Amino acid sequence: MQDSRPPPTSPKLSWSPLVPRSPSVAAHNPATGQQPAKRTVPNFRRMRRLIAEDTEWSLAIVPLLTELCIQNIIRNFQKNPILKQLPPEYQQKVLSQLPPDLPLAVTANLIDDEGYWRRCCMHRWPVCHVARHGGSWKRLFFERHMEGLLCHFIPGTTDPGTILDLLPLCKDFIRSLRVDQLLPPVYLPAPPRVAGDQSDSASEGEPEEISADHYTLGPLVAGLSQLEELDLVYGVKDCGMNFEWKLFLFTYQDCHSLAATIKACHTLKIFRLTRSRVDDEKARILIRSLLDHPALEELDLSHNLIGDRGARGAAKLLSHSHLRVLNLANNRVRAPGAQALAHALTHNTNLLSLNLRLNCIEDEGGQALAHALLSNTCLTTLHLGGNELSEPTATLLSQVLSVNTTLTSINLSCNHIGPDGGKQLLEGVSDNKTLLEFDLRLSDITQECEYLIGQALHTNREAARQQALNPGHFVLPVTASGPGKSVA
Repeated sequence: MQDSRPPPTSPKLSWSPLVPRSPSVAAHNPATGQQPAKRTVPNFRRMRRLIAEDTEWSLAIVPLLTELCIQNIIRNFQKNPILKQLPPEYQQKVLSQLPPDLPLAVTANLIDDEGYWRRCCMHRWPVCHVARHGGSWKRLFFERHMEGLLCHFIPGTTDPGTILDLLPLCKDFIRSLRVDQLLPPVYLPAPPRVAGDQSDSASEGEPEEISADHYTLGPLVAGLSQLEELDLVYGVKDCGMNFEWKLFLFTYQDCHSLAATIKACHTLKIFRLTRSRVDDEKARILIRSLLDHPALEELDLSHNLIGDRGARGAAKLLSHSHLRVLNLANNRVRAPGAQALAHALTHNTNLLSLNLRLNCIEDEGGQALAHALLSNTCLTTLHLGGNELSEPTATLLSQVLSVNTTLTSINLSCNHIGPDGGKQLLEGVSDNKTLLEFDLRLSDITQECEYLIGQALHTNREAARQQALNPGHFVLPVTASGPGKSVA
């Protein structure tokens, strides 16, 4: 039987040279008498081309040599960090692909790119508030990294080199340290005595005394040449069922060490020591070290055990520093301490904010502060909430509000002002054009007084807003009763 299928065709060649015709000259045309143009001999090297077997193949799938070099630099960056020698566009390509967990010894002083440090921060912490760190991701990384080391440092257990070895890498980037816990040493039970062992001359029932001192910040702070803010808590977070008072012990050795540290830090502007059971004696040790400090502007010793002696020390500090903010909230300050602070306020020209909430200065201390505000011309914020104040203090504060032109915020919440005291304050507020905030919640004043005081404050805020929009123009006060009319 004869096969009807066509014969197989030969496969196509993988490459095909373009073979030109041999050079030739056309015959002479006797009719025109013109000679034909000469043909140039083609270049066989330039005419040759490749034909791909795979129709989907192209040169685009072959990586460029520059890309291969960049990938090699990234793979070997830890051993051979090459960055500054590259052109700017290639530097960005390398930085965008570097892993965020490279050793700080390699990246700290070499990489300044904010994009890289942003990736490092997001890799370490799910929530990052870069605005709290001056808007710098690199500063955020090193400050939070150092804070984490300090929060988990255990004296006698952790090697201090883990902190001090980082100093050469981070000293130019750390401006603020907020350490919300400082751990005490680990208390281990004493080993049982062996019968007949006479090596220890102490009595069998005598407990072994262990130092409760915390990490000494002196060497660290001395190496941070840009440090401006130090916020400390000598205590333990989340201790749970293991609560013991010795976990929250701020020892005298801690106090003297910290006093020497902040005294030597001439760049420090803000110092906070809260929730650390600081009593009068320790407060005076700390305040003594801050007298004549060249840069300190804010002192926060709130939520401690400071009484009148500590308040008198703070009053002395107001006369020997450039302090602008003083916070002694939730302590044990009474009338004598408030009177000492009032005496200092009479002559002070720097303090802008005083917070004495949750103390017990009572009317004797409140009236002393009100008398001081009759002559003080710099304080703008006063917080006296929860101080057992009543109508006599409100009456005197009403006189202050009639003449004072610097106070913008007062808090008298959680006191016993009463209806009559509220009427007195309303009269003072009606004559005042600068007060913008006045907190009188839970102070037993009538709703009518509270409403009218709120209307007067709204008038002051609107006038302040208009003045800010048009600083060169005089704006008549607009009240609920019309322009220039009183709300009372």
